[in-house]
Order: sequence, then C-alpha cells, then structure tokens
Amino acid sequence: MSVNTIVPLTNVALLASAVESAANRPPELPGLVVMYGPSGYGKSLAAAYAANLHRAYYVECRESWTKKAFLTAILREMGIIPMKTLSEMVDQVAEQLSRSGRPLIVDDVQYVIDKAAANVLTDIYNASQGTLILIGEERVPASMSRLERLHNRVLEWVPAQAASLDDVRALAEKSYPDIAISDDLLEAVNNRVKGCLRRVAVNLYQIHSEALANGWQHVDQATWGDRHIHTGQPPARRG
Repeated sequence: MSVNTIVPLTNVALLASAVESAANRPPELPGLVVMYGPSGYGKSLAAAYAANLHRAYYVECRESWTKKAFLTAILREMGIIPMKTLSEMVDQVAEQLSRSGRPLIVDDVQYVIDKAAANVLTDIYNASQGTLILIGEERVPASMSRLERLHNRVLEWVPAQAASLDDVRALAEKSYPDIAISDDLLEAVNNRVKGCLRRVAVNLYQIHSEALANGWQHVDQATWGDRHIHTGQPPARRG
C-alpha cells in the first residue's frame, strides 16, 4: 500500500506526526510511541501510512504468538535469518534497528503484552535505542502501566480519535468519486456507528451499491430514507 493510496485521516496525521517527533528526538529522550484505541478506528491504516512514510519495519502480532514467533516475524520482515536462541534473536533485531535507523512498528501489540512477552520489547529498545511504535487496543496503556521498564520509555501516547465528519467525507470522496454523498447522510452514518471508521467504510460501500442500482449521482439523507445503516448489530427479524 503506497502513501498516495491512503486517505489522510485524523489518526493517520496524528501517528505520522508522533513518529516524526520520535525519529528526530534528542538522544537523551526515550523512543517509544504508543497509539491505542477501540477496534475499527483506523489505527492499522495509520500504521501502514507511517510505515511507508518512514520506511519502518512492520509486524502485526497474533494471539497465538510466542516470544520466539514474535522475534522470528520481525527478523523475517527485516530479511534476516533468525539465530537459535531468544537472546541472539533480540541482538539481531536490535543491531538492525541501530544500523538502519528505521523505526519498528508493532501492530496489535496487546497480544505481545498480554502474553508476558513485553520484556522482549524492552530488551529490543534497550539494546538498540531505536524508535518503536506500538499500536494496540484501549487496554494497552493500563497493561503497560504494570510494566514499569517498558512504560517509562514512552515518549508520546497517541489516543486514536473517533472519525470526524471531515474524515468520513474524505473517505467517501477517495473511495467513491463517481457519486456525491451529502454531509447530512455522512453525518447520520457517522453518528450511528459512533465514529468507527471500519463501519463507516461498510456503509459507504452499501450507499455506493444502492446508488449504482438506482442510477443516483447524488445521495442525501432524504434519498436514502429509512434504508438500513449498518451498526454491527444484525437487523431485527421480520414478523
């Protein structure tokens, strides 16, 4: 995914700015940036933009990962053959971060922290003094507060923001330039989904499909009428 294909939404700009600050920080300052917030707020989109912009190494964690699996994934992203022991693998990651000067973005970091693998992150940072960007769910700050060695290395906390009307409008214009969706309908959608960007995207797709089926060039709230707005809840059974 190139930088040019990513819509410059609020969270994209917030994370890009934080990564820029961390990458250019004075040497005596810590180098961790943490973006956290509810699922569907576009954090991974922001991470993808930051990864492209700063040539960052990027890994997306999985719940089933062990410490070894986590380190192996990072080294695979770096194009490095892993050595045998965990300590050797930590040294490999740290050396590459130091030598390249490139940030490391860890998405869905709650899976690493929840499995008590946070000490691996601390070891990587201590050995490299690099720039680490951690992306995760709302509980990440609370989880990290119990891990003082990691928590006190955070330079900036970046709470992900709910989608604004400007975000929804930008996403609609970028995704479906062939139809015009009015602000009243965009605002109604955003209010119903409470700023969840992923659900906004589902609704924009539905609106676009309906517009094509009906030959609409422009869709507003009156045109949409009482048609369904997807909120994540299944529709009620018809009587």
